[in-house]
Amino acid sequence: MGGRSAEREISLKTGRSVYAALIRKGYAATRIDVDVSLPLKLRARNVQLAFLALHGRGGEDGTVQGLLEIMGIPYTGSGVQASAMSMNKAVTKAFVRMQGVPVAPGVVLQRTGNRIMPAQLSWPLVVKPANEGSTVGVSLVRKPSQWTGSLKQAFAHDHEVLVESFIDGREIAVSVLDGEALPPVEIVAPNAFYDYAAKYEKAETRYLCPAPVTTGQEQRVKALAVLAYRVMGCAGAARIDFRLNRSGRPVFLEINTIPGMTRRSLLPMSAAAAGLDYDALTERILRSGLARQSSWKTTRAGKGRA
Repeated sequence: MGGRSAEREISLKTGRSVYAALIRKGYAATRIDVDVSLPLKLRARNVQLAFLALHGRGGEDGTVQGLLEIMGIPYTGSGVQASAMSMNKAVTKAFVRMQGVPVAPGVVLQRTGNRIMPAQLSWPLVVKPANEGSTVGVSLVRKPSQWTGSLKQAFAHDHEVLVESFIDGREIAVSVLDGEALPPVEIVAPNAFYDYAAKYEKAETRYLCPAPVTTGQEQRVKALAVLAYRVMGCAGAARIDFRLNRSGRPVFLEINTIPGMTRRSLLPMSAAAAGLDYDALTERILRSGLARQSSWKTTRAGKGRA
């Protein structure tokens, strides 16, 4: 947990909650705040499996997953490739769009490139770093005077920025656990935009679970969530975010391969609606990582020494 990303504080909260649940379940858990000495900490504490509560860069981008694989330590959640691809919003959009998942129109801008408002898009726009989570650096741009400031904010977090058409409608999140979609959550945020402040600082943000949608809309959004999860090669728990436009059509936004597990997080909320309490959810995610350990042993035994 922890790490050095912009999501460090949220990761620490997730880590503390997960740790407490594992202790309640009787596991010999230890908390590791990630820094450059991570390999030494893992060996010193004889870690048999890593429960990843790392959000953002260094946690969701495949880097810590690669280290753990080199060290032969199984871990929870998605693998190296799925994590790296899903971390980049532009890459994710390209992959899921090829499989028929509807996405918002958008373009990618580079820090060293042209920063002119894309002619093919119109106001309002959403500007966000391509490789950040937890809505860090994200802004809704309603008029030209806000354009330069929003780009500056986004480029402060990444060299690559995604600019998308704002989908007027409802915010819907679908958590997927081991390939199965849980009840969707509707986020009702102040000013109809779910930014960092609405997510973590504003008490008036409301979460409706199960989301008050039609049966057809629920089936559609859950099917698209599972499709995106599989297309990207995800494993364990993930959260897929959508907007329902004014016609009730789901539009894909992004995938989170290490969803939050705090008191305000959406994955535990969805799991509870499906009859899975917080401790049971934590153990379910843990056991998914243990299943990975078994498959590793089988694969390595079959390959032998090269």
